[in-house]
Amino acid sequence: MTKTYHFIGIKGSGMSALALMLHQMGHKVQGSDVDKYYFTQRGLEQAGIDVLPFDEKNITSDVELIAGNAFRPDNNVEIAYADKLGLTYKRYHEFLGDFMRQFTSFGVAGAHGKTSTTGLFAHVMSHITDTSFLIGDGTGRGSANAQNFVFESDEYERHFKPYYPEYSIITNIDFDHPDYFTSLEDVFNAFNDYAKQVKKALFVYGEDEQLRRITANAPIYYYGFEENDDFIAYDLKPSTTGSQFKVRHGQEELGQFQIPTFGKHNILNATAVIANLYVAGFDLALVAEHFPTFAGVKRRFTEKVVNETVIIDDFAHHPTEIIATIDAARQKYPSKEIVAVFQPHTFTRTIALLDEFAQALNDADAVYLAQIYGSAREVDKGEVKVEDLAAKISKKGGLVTVENTSPLLDHENAVYVFMGAGDIQSYEYSFEKLLSNLSRNVQ
Repeated sequence: MTKTYHFIGIKGSGMSALALMLHQMGHKVQGSDVDKYYFTQRGLEQAGIDVLPFDEKNITSDVELIAGNAFRPDNNVEIAYADKLGLTYKRYHEFLGDFMRQFTSFGVAGAHGKTSTTGLFAHVMSHITDTSFLIGDGTGRGSANAQNFVFESDEYERHFKPYYPEYSIITNIDFDHPDYFTSLEDVFNAFNDYAKQVKKALFVYGEDEQLRRITANAPIYYYGFEENDDFIAYDLKPSTTGSQFKVRHGQEELGQFQIPTFGKHNILNATAVIANLYVAGFDLALVAEHFPTFAGVKRRFTEKVVNETVIIDDFAHHPTEIIATIDAARQKYPSKEIVAVFQPHTFTRTIALLDEFAQALNDADAVYLAQIYGSAREVDKGEVKVEDLAAKISKKGGLVTVENTSPLLDHENAVYVFMGAGDIQSYEYSFEKLLSNLSRNVQ
């Protein structure tokens, strides 16, 4: 009898991806969650996976329980009931740590860029060989016969602690998640512990001074733009259609590569993938062949055009990510005004990085701010307001609300970059509606 996996909180981005992957591998999958629409549920619905309301009745002794990290006995009836019955459940990362042991696994960790890098890695690998993967944008693919597994390895609350992959990339180390990590050193220690769990080879960005301090049991390869790296990206040719570059390993030329994405950070992500696949023994001609067809991942520089206006949606919620996203927009649209619309995510992060946020946003030509999105994990103690950030920004702009995005219309020949990890998309939809109405009134 095949067991049924029941996901408590199936709409979470990691959870939905894992559910889809197990379903595609032939397992029976169902899950429960709140009624509110979330962008991951479309994929679950298309796969025919039942998404139920939270209810004690969903918990029976013949299901294997996988529980989202946000849910506890005090805030979820299903977990409380499972505890009452003495039924065990695994958290997402605990389940994944056990599950990946049956594959050759390729992890992608880092403070920033891990979803985009995992997406590119998974795209290429699944075209070269049978591969299952889990990406942090809610995308998962499973294959019953896959020998390889590509996955995103998350540092928050040290979730990557149960992971022992054969290979892993670490894109960078930066201070983030101040609600959990106490300092940059605390973040470093978490990554350093993870690095020691990698079995065959570790690939780290060589220009990151924290990553240069990492020690591991497996060989470490550095990638980047400098001569002291093991894998060097050079002869960069950025254009409005993407980025072309070459890579060499020591004196060996590994080829020329073209990616349809923008910004130096994406060249680095691609170089990390090239380095890992080279060391793992894959044919780089096939890698070069499949790079150009990478369509990107959800909410990472996702573009649409409404009434001849370009709108970019991006998950950027840390100053380093904002700088990279604005840089990418400038590469693709060099002659347009870059208008940033940013929603700070969590009060703790906004307080910890207030000056860095202001500095990063000042890279745009105009900046509009949405109210701070507080997470379920924290309480607003009134220590920071979005006006505090606005006061530090020197560019034109101001505050916008979901009800009124009309100040954004004060720009001509502009690209609008909506950034944030909260509900910034509701501001974006409101602006899109405004643009659509304008075009109707003009006609």
